[in-house]
Amino acid sequence: MTGSRLFEPLRLPSGAVIPNRIAKAAMEENLADDDHAPGEALVRLYRRWAEGGAGLIITGNVMVDRHALTGPAGVVLESDQNLDRFRQWADACRSRGAQAWMQINHPGRQVLAALGQPARGPSAVAVDIPGLSKAFAPPRALSEVEIEALIERYAHTAALAERAGFTGVQVHAAHGYLFSQFLSPLTNRRSDRWGGSLENRVQILLRTLDTIRQRVAPTFCVAVKLNSADFQRGGFDAEDAVRVVEMLNAKAVDLVELSGGSYESPAMQGRTRDGSRLAREAYFLEFAERVGGVARMPLMVTGGVRRKQVAERVVSGSVSMVGLATALAIEPALPSQWREGKGGEVEPIVVPWKNKALASLALASVVKKQLGLLSQGKRTRPRTSPLMALIGAQLKSRRQAKDYRQWISLAGR
Repeated sequence: MTGSRLFEPLRLPSGAVIPNRIAKAAMEENLADDDHAPGEALVRLYRRWAEGGAGLIITGNVMVDRHALTGPAGVVLESDQNLDRFRQWADACRSRGAQAWMQINHPGRQVLAALGQPARGPSAVAVDIPGLSKAFAPPRALSEVEIEALIERYAHTAALAERAGFTGVQVHAAHGYLFSQFLSPLTNRRSDRWGGSLENRVQILLRTLDTIRQRVAPTFCVAVKLNSADFQRGGFDAEDAVRVVEMLNAKAVDLVELSGGSYESPAMQGRTRDGSRLAREAYFLEFAERVGGVARMPLMVTGGVRRKQVAERVVSGSVSMVGLATALAIEPALPSQWREGKGGEVEPIVVPWKNKALASLALASVVKKQLGLLSQGKRTRPRTSPLMALIGAQLKSRRQAKDYRQWISLAGR
């Protein structure tokens, strides 16, 4: 046994206690059932992570609008129709004492064209990925009425998550999704109260947090996932992120998770578009320690952590939690192994292709392959061929997109 700070409890501003400092960070699984609710596959997957010993389990993103998914077979929560299935999911997450937070999200302009739905963002700025831009639906700018309706959707989904037995929500404001788009001057070119200055661009996030807090119990956790930077020239940068955290200090926020990047610059995978050099592990730790000087809430860092000594370094200073994603897709029992002094590290998944966009897709495909295996109760195979994983993922995505279009035509009106 070890006396590492990794295994000390963390008390949050709301009074909730996370039993240790290791979080299973969000990953997109694309494993929803036919009703876009959590079925047996997701329940089985999350039970594996609960048994693995993480103190905090954050779900893959749950969509607040059935017409706006980050990808096919995504989970949607906008009514109490399938709430019993969400209760089973929450029960699986909490089965070994972990906190269970639902990550709630809207893709904004990052909507795949294959899903057949219109993309909406702060402004009509299309996704720009060389060779892949046509894969995304062209976006239009949201109206003020639609922005107000979206704030309500987030609050409604958070209230439903609480009813289902989750102990908190994490509002996704990173990785180029809707709130991240509002924060970036590259994608937010509005001239109304939702655009222009950073103080205006952050309003949709601040308003959403206030509205959620009005709908949930004081002990229900509300967290934010925020980019340390977008890693695109002229975009949301580290100075902006520090100022946003200062503004979040005035809100009832329990934790801020720091990550980085977007579909166009996937820094969360260790790759950037602007040539920035990231650490080999704990990509965003240096920035997080800087934010630690102004943040009044606990901070969490996710990105590339796969070794115990790195995880210990993350939580040795001003950062309170370390998030593991890909490492737990490969070895879900890693926290328990570290607690028991077993198992040192997880080998990284490397896709050394010259085309960064395809390499990013292939890496994500290998990770999703592992999630699929875990959801079936099987052993992971991290040395899966990236090319075969990518081909398999694309074929599966095509089938799932077809199923989604049929589902929307029958039930989504």
